[in-house]
Amino acid sequence: MIKAIALDDELPALKIIENFCAKADLIRLEKTFVRPTEALQYVHQFPVDLLFLDINMPSLTGIEFYKAIKTDTMVIFTTAYSEYAVEGFNLKAVDYLLKPFTFERFLQAVHQAAEYFEHRQLKDTLPSEYLFLRADYSLIKVAIAHIRFIEGMDDYLKIHLQDKPPVMVRMTMKAILSQLPARQFIRVHRSYIIAWNRIANIRNKTIYLEEKEIPIGVSYEKEFFTQFPK
Repeated sequence: MIKAIALDDELPALKIIENFCAKADLIRLEKTFVRPTEALQYVHQFPVDLLFLDINMPSLTGIEFYKAIKTDTMVIFTTAYSEYAVEGFNLKAVDYLLKPFTFERFLQAVHQAAEYFEHRQLKDTLPSEYLFLRADYSLIKVAIAHIRFIEGMDDYLKIHLQDKPPVMVRMTMKAILSQLPARQFIRVHRSYIIAWNRIANIRNKTIYLEEKEIPIGVSYEKEFFTQFPK
């Protein structure tokens, strides 16, 4: 069961979240708040797993509140203003609910939070089989075994998958490499990370992954051939 609180300066909005949480088996709503200062005091004393935060509040925005708690608590932002969506997801929000939202849309966000919560709990004890990546204003579950290669494109990464469309995420090569199993992936170029088991052959410092040709960068060449399976 995920412990949550909700913060919104409008009581009707809090009532909706209360009602929806009561109908969703995965969430236990511990408390609701209309004043950010009281909510801050509560979460510092009684940590929770998930926050429902209204963004547009007069004294302290939901984004400012989330930055102030300085934890990795999951957050679902709620607001009537779609222009805040990008900033919300830059803060690694689980989801972004645009008011007025239906119970079905609320439940979708809660299921994403539950899945991410379970993944985070298991991450330190079991080898992870999935990545949870933020794309298209939601968390996307990507099977590591399905990743063929990753392509850097300015501020974005294009993750090429087996039998599925690529996924575009705003992330650095260094950040995603740190989440991948070191024995299964290697960076071979400033713009490419490849899965070892996808290599068909290598010729003239070019890696062939099925129909894709990927160059081996000069600065990555030594490490690649040192680690190449014998």
